[in-house]
Amino acid sequence: MKALVTTLICALLLGMTDAPERAQYQYANVFGVHVVASNSVSKAKFVHMANVMAQYLDNDEDGVVDDPNVVNAMVNHRKPAAMLMFKNENEANQIFNQYGSFLDKFRFQELFAFECRPGGSSAAGFDATLEEVLHLISDYGWAGAYPNVFGTSTNTEIADAMDVARGGRFINVPNNYPSSAWYHYDDQTCDYGCQVTEYFYWLLTSILGAQDYSGRCNDINNEWEPCTPSQVQNTDVLGWSLMHDPRFNLPQVIPDGSYR
Repeated sequence: MKALVTTLICALLLGMTDAPERAQYQYANVFGVHVVASNSVSKAKFVHMANVMAQYLDNDEDGVVDDPNVVNAMVNHRKPAAMLMFKNENEANQIFNQYGSFLDKFRFQELFAFECRPGGSSAAGFDATLEEVLHLISDYGWAGAYPNVFGTSTNTEIADAMDVARGGRFINVPNNYPSSAWYHYDDQTCDYGCQVTEYFYWLLTSILGAQDYSGRCNDINNEWEPCTPSQVQNTDVLGWSLMHDPRFNLPQVIPDGSYR
């Protein structure tokens, strides 16, 4: 794999003396971004996660990141970005309880092995790797590099587009969204910034065709309606324009985990 150096545990590479024992982890450095999985995760799923990360950052797969500003925002920060995969929530809680002080050194996103599908999304389930890895990059990469455009606070360009998609600006999740809304995420624990993060995911992956397979549109329309590229183009004009803005080198192809 280009630019991937796979080894066990990031601890020694990072020089962290308080890190977990290296025998407990699988590790890859993807253009400087830490990708880590417990050893209870299969190698195939770990490699899939690392490859999806690489494909989002180097979408044309020429061995060079598409936007160095995005990677710099993720890597050159007092808390570097890290992608973590655990077998399940119980294992995650155990590791957080044991190594929380070490993990606090990073800005991280979690993924559970049971929701990672190296074979791709299908009626059996969506490959959540596409979502969780994108969350890490959008929150700390694009938002970090271009805060006025992709930042998760109000009045950024993506937040303004989201406000239109939700039928208005709702700092708190409303009891009912307007009938004009096509993005109506109703999780009360998801604050405004979280809503922006989820919107970025729905918008980009729908444009790239990741949500367009049998039964998927019906499964997600309680939260997100325009699930195909043409539906996004015809429905979410601001979002479509932002994802195709020539100022930014956003992905044009959805990752499939086959980065070489």
